[in-house]
Amino acid sequence: MKIKFAKGIMAVVAVAAFSMPAMAQDAKTLDELLQMIETSSISETADYRKREAAFKSDQRKQDQLLKQAQNTKTAEERRSDRLEQTIRDNDALIISLREQRDKRLGSLKELFGHLTGAAGDIRANLNQSIVSAQIPGRTEFLDELIDKMSSDTRLPSIEDIEKLWYEQQREMVESSRVVKFNRSVLLTNGDQAEMEVVRVGTYNLVSDGMYLEYSPESGLVSQLARQPNSHQSSASDLQAAESGFTKTGLDPTGPLGGGLLSALINTPTLIERWHFGGIVGYVITAVFAFAIALAIWRFVVLQGMSGKVSAQLSEAAPDVTNPLGRVLQVGADNAGLDPESLELKLHEAVLKERPEIEAGLNLLKVISMVAPLMGLLGTVTGMIITFQMITLYGAGDPKAMAGGISQALITTVLGLVVAIPTVLMHTLVNGKAQRILHVLEEQSAGIVAGSVEAR
Repeated sequence: MKIKFAKGIMAVVAVAAFSMPAMAQDAKTLDELLQMIETSSISETADYRKREAAFKSDQRKQDQLLKQAQNTKTAEERRSDRLEQTIRDNDALIISLREQRDKRLGSLKELFGHLTGAAGDIRANLNQSIVSAQIPGRTEFLDELIDKMSSDTRLPSIEDIEKLWYEQQREMVESSRVVKFNRSVLLTNGDQAEMEVVRVGTYNLVSDGMYLEYSPESGLVSQLARQPNSHQSSASDLQAAESGFTKTGLDPTGPLGGGLLSALINTPTLIERWHFGGIVGYVITAVFAFAIALAIWRFVVLQGMSGKVSAQLSEAAPDVTNPLGRVLQVGADNAGLDPESLELKLHEAVLKERPEIEAGLNLLKVISMVAPLMGLLGTVTGMIITFQMITLYGAGDPKAMAGGISQALITTVLGLVVAIPTVLMHTLVNGKAQRILHVLEEQSAGIVAGSVEAR
């Protein structure tokens, strides 16, 4: 029994050691340990009761809050019903007041509708007009006027309506005037400079020979990135003129969607068109340069050779520094042969001279034939690029296809531009060569005829 009791005590001690290590360390005897365990159990029971009481108190508070929330909900629902009824009453009152207003307005309502449409159109025109670059802020009162005519509580005054017609009349008058004024201009390098600007009606702005553009969104006047070079001098003359008539280039369609000046500016130059040809265009140009150099070289050589042949015709003694002299020397060296043998010797001498005389002519002819084929190659390549752009981006964006179409057309033009002059140069140089060969054959035939007569 003592052993069992000791084991029980040890188990209690172990449990107490795990659950309350601080107490176990303070206990000195088993009785003290048991007393501590009993005291701890009593303390825990009291804590549990306090917590249970706190939980019940919180539950009562929550019930009270829930009841208050339900009461608030009910009150708000009743208030919402009252507000909805007030809204319905106000809507009915508004409808009644609108009917009363429309009845009292009578024909003025239709008038205000027309004025609203007219004010909107005038506002759009004034926003886009380059006159606003000189006279800004003309559309502010139009915004207020449109708001008044669209409002249920405000009406436009007679002065507002008269000002509407005044602005429209002023725009018509300004469209016929050529005036000068100073304002800040944004240059292409990003700097802003105070310049004297000439406004020609509602069509164009120019300054110091430069054409300017007006941006309605930002209100800035800026220099065009590309200028119509053919009209810049006339723009300078217009700015320098004080009276009379001055010839200058303008876009009659004006800034409201005008495209003539833009089309003129965006027209590519010859150099830009040449670059449109791409690699094939560069190769065609290189071949053309080679053909020109070859034709000039052969023309100079044949011109000198023709001069020496002409000089040889007037001399009795053969000069071996020119083709005719060498043929005559062969005839002199073989004067004792029979006519058939002499003719063969002279024909051989002429054949020896022919390669030097006709050198480069076949190459010129080949270039004149190959150049159009190279242009056709560029055309096919450009169309392939165009079809690839259509495959990637569809046919709705013309800019995506512009590069391929430009290459397709420009290379064809380049090929023809190279072929036509090359054919002419080949004809000219070939005529020189054939003239020299004709003289050689004529003189050799004369030597043979002389030999036959001598026999």
